[in-house]
Amino acid sequence: MYRFVLAMIMALLSWPAMAGTIVVMGDSIGAGYGVAVDQSWVALLQQKLKQHGKPHVIRNESISGDTSAGGLARIDAVLARWQPAVVLLELGGNDGLRGLSPAEMQANLTEIIRRCRAQGAKVLLLGMRIPPNYGKRYVDLFYGIYPQLAKALDVPLVPFILESVALNPDMMQADGLHPNALGQPEIVLTIWPHLLTVLASVE
Repeated sequence: MYRFVLAMIMALLSWPAMAGTIVVMGDSIGAGYGVAVDQSWVALLQQKLKQHGKPHVIRNESISGDTSAGGLARIDAVLARWQPAVVLLELGGNDGLRGLSPAEMQANLTEIIRRCRAQGAKVLLLGMRIPPNYGKRYVDLFYGIYPQLAKALDVPLVPFILESVALNPDMMQADGLHPNALGQPEIVLTIWPHLLTVLASVE
């Protein structure tokens, strides 16, 4: 009986922290490739949450080079570890850059969203685009996945998180794929209003 009561007390004490957890499930964009950790959009987003009196703690589970299949393979462990209230799903870009099947990417992202919801987490889908040199048909198929998922699963969507960054060379690294330190705050500004709406639904 004593152990049961102690376990209940510990669970109640830990609940608020877990309930305020935001997980970023992403690839190199989420991982802040090429910039200092404290300059990355994830770190800046954490600062903005604090400035606005939001108690949420961000846990960054982004891995450079990860695909939607990689994210699906590790989502259960991530959910078990952090029990997040919100998941920022920033995956799919590497699927496109590698020319992988859009249908498989859509299936993987769908399953990730399903598993997040099954654990009680809200999902904010962060859309990505790929360069036009992949051909119009493939690019259209790829980019269409995000709004299709948002509509079919009723998931809030940031259409393109690099919207104000990708075409500005001053905000991009030399590879033309990753934002530099100047571009990171712009990503926060793009995500912020969408995240506020999601947070309002869990507070």
